[in-house]
Formats: sequence, structure tokens, C-alpha cells
Amino acid sequence: MGCATGEAKEPPLRPIFDRRIKLEFHGARITSDGGLLAYRELDDALGLTDMALTKVLDGRRGKNTRHKLGGLFRQSVFGRLAGYEDVNDAERLARDPAMRAIIGREGLDCFAASSSQMGRFETEWLATDANLETLADVLGVWIDRIHDRKPPRDIILDIDSSESPTHGQQEGSVWNGHFGCTCYHPLFVFNQFGDLERCRLRPGNVHSAENWRLVLEPVIARYRERGVALYFRADAAFAKPEVYEFLEAEGIQYAMRLPANQVLQRRIGYLLTRPVGRPPKQPIVSYASFHYQAAGWTRARRVVAKVEWHQGELYPRVGFIVTNLSRPAKRVVKFYNGRGTAEQHIKEGKNAIRWTRLSCHAFRHNAVRLQLHALAYNLANFLRTLALPQEVEHWSLTTLREKLVKIGARIVRHGRYVVFQWAEVAVPRALFAEILRRIDGLRCGPPPFPA
Repeated sequence: MGCATGEAKEPPLRPIFDRRIKLEFHGARITSDGGLLAYRELDDALGLTDMALTKVLDGRRGKNTRHKLGGLFRQSVFGRLAGYEDVNDAERLARDPAMRAIIGREGLDCFAASSSQMGRFETEWLATDANLETLADVLGVWIDRIHDRKPPRDIILDIDSSESPTHGQQEGSVWNGHFGCTCYHPLFVFNQFGDLERCRLRPGNVHSAENWRLVLEPVIARYRERGVALYFRADAAFAKPEVYEFLEAEGIQYAMRLPANQVLQRRIGYLLTRPVGRPPKQPIVSYASFHYQAAGWTRARRVVAKVEWHQGELYPRVGFIVTNLSRPAKRVVKFYNGRGTAEQHIKEGKNAIRWTRLSCHAFRHNAVRLQLHALAYNLANFLRTLALPQEVEHWSLTTLREKLVKIGARIVRHGRYVVFQWAEVAVPRALFAEILRRIDGLRCGPPPFPA
């Protein structure tokens, strides 16, 4: 990291439409990401980076390696939080005053890490077997810290897969007929608060449920130690006997969509006769509950069916759910429908954090970057769920990036102080002050994570 010395003097640019206007560029004194300081405050209040550093194995030698490691780690996570998804962006971010303030107290006097430094950090040091596994575990460690502050009554886990399109000869990049592109096929587990519990990068041609045990078992084991009641939801791709048996052995209640077949259709044949008379504007909805045992199952399980007749449609919409819940059929369907939020969380990860940006050649390096994107996603979601005032609590992660993170600021030094003079547009002073007040309230909790 080099020192932040003065900037080269160049003549200002002057647009022709109004020659009174002069354009000057002061990259080391102006930032477009001033709102990142709110996330840095949240990081400090919860000790998130400090926890991560106690878990990650620092194989380097020399003085103050832990302190410099924290700067590299924060630059990786916070850069992605601001939408800079590639290490090439580090050349500019190294001079950005907001990023320099985020990496540590020394950052305002020196530049942050360069692209080559960040590349070595992410593709050499973090890409070891031990550190890659640790990065996956840190997601849960961070969530546990949140639950230390706000203990949940129960946890609902949603598992889903998605595509990360690729544009080259990356390892593991394979054509996927379902998504219609060459891609990776990552797997995600979320909780009902939108936090990403665990994720795993997979080649593009694997089945949606491939490696489900590798991502689900560690999450369940973690919550078992905390004594939290668990629920599980998934779509039809995960409706497999081994999944049912695993969940039942763990005492976890679940609801999963079940692919339709002729036997299931016959069981609800009495609901598939078109209602007599002119159909109303509102759908006619019916439910059924029965026990069913498929050929590959060791025993019968409860199945809930939902039948909807819509105006102008010749055939009904039919869905089946396999479950061990004892609640009424209508409530089972309502519980299952909540899994649609997982698709929304994945969409936010793609749009706000851009976690589909996996452009390295080596599969392992892309796996590291997915985990770093996941940590950035969770940090963003923590601020949304813990620190946003009521008037803006509906903001999506994309809106937060555009309105909160992307606050322009000018940096002015006054002796011992560094002043960030912010543009007050989407986020006025009172709103930001309330966010900081809420973050400060999170400091009142368990003692800091031991070093």
C-alpha cells in the first residue's frame, strides 16, 4: 500500500455548452461511495471482520499481518457491497477515500491495496482448502452474532439453486439446458430474514439438488447447538426420499413441492371436475389432504393438494406438497408459498451484489469469489433488517446501494480530524443519524468475540 500523496495537477476540462464550467478530478479527495461508512460502523458494532479474522488461517509472516489482513478482507467485501465485482476495480478504489477509511485507521494516510495485491489475496491466499472452507463457515458465524443480539423463536430454511452465466473457458462452465446458457449452478440456503446461511459453487450441468447435504447439514448442526426449532422448504427438485428421511431423522418439519403424477391426480379426481355455472372473477380454490407412498419411499407421507379454477382457463391449476406438518391444508400451502422469498433473495444477490460475476479461469478461484459476494450480501442484509428506520425499511438491497452507498462526499482534513462533506439528496442527515443510532444500539450485547 502506497502513501496517499498529492494528486497531479492537470488543467480542468471545459464543456462547450457553457464555457464558465470547469471540470476537475480529485479521486483521492472525492468519493462516490460515502455511505459505505454506515456498513463499516455496523461491521465495527458487531465485530464481524474481527470474527472472520479469528477463523481465517493467516499463513503469511511478518509484522502486523493481522491488521493488514483485515484491510484486504474489508476491501474485498466492501468493494463488492458497493458494486465493484472485479479486482480490476481496485486500481481506482485504492485511491478512494471512503475505501481507505474502511480498511483501517492507516488507510486515510495510505492507498488501499492494488489490483495485483487483491488478486494474490483472493486467488492464492484465500483459495487454500482450509480458507475456502472457513469462508463458507463465516456466513453462519456472522448470523449467529446477529441472533445473539436478536434471538429468533424459530428458523425457516429455504434451499434453492440458480445460474451464474459464464463467458469464457472457465473450469466447470457447462451448458445447462434448463437455464439455456453456459453457466455455473450455485446452491444457496437462506433463512426467513433473508440472510444467506451457506452457499456452494457447482459446475453448470449438475442437478439442482446435487450436494444438498453439504450445504444443509452444517447449517442444521449449527442451529442444533443453539437449540432453535427448525423448518424447511424446497421446490420439487429437492423432493427426494433421502431428503425426507434426513429431515425426519433430525426432527425438522418441512414442506416441499411434489411433482404431479397419475396416482396423485386420481386421489383428488373429485376436485378436478369443472364447477357448474358461470365462473366468478375470483379463483375457486379447494384443498385436500391425504397420505401417499411412492414406489421409492419407505413409508407413506402426508400430501396436501391445492386446486385453483381461474376464469377463462379450461383446466385447473394443481399443486402438490409433501409435508410432515400437522397444520390444516390451507396453512401448509401458505407456509410453503413463503419459499418464494428465496428467489427474491437470489435476485437481489444478482442485481445488488452482482454475485454472478465469476470471471476467473480456475473453478476454485470463482468459488472463493462467490463466498466473498455472499459475505457482502449478508452485510448489506444485516443493515437492512437491523438498522433501517421504519420509513425506509422497505428498501431493497439495490435501492440501498443506489441511495445509501452511493452518497457523494468531499474529504477535508482539519488537524486531527477528517471531515466527509456529504451530498444530502436521497439520504438526509436525520435519516443517516437514525441509522447510526440503531447501529450503536447493537453494541449492547454479548462481549466482543475473543481474539
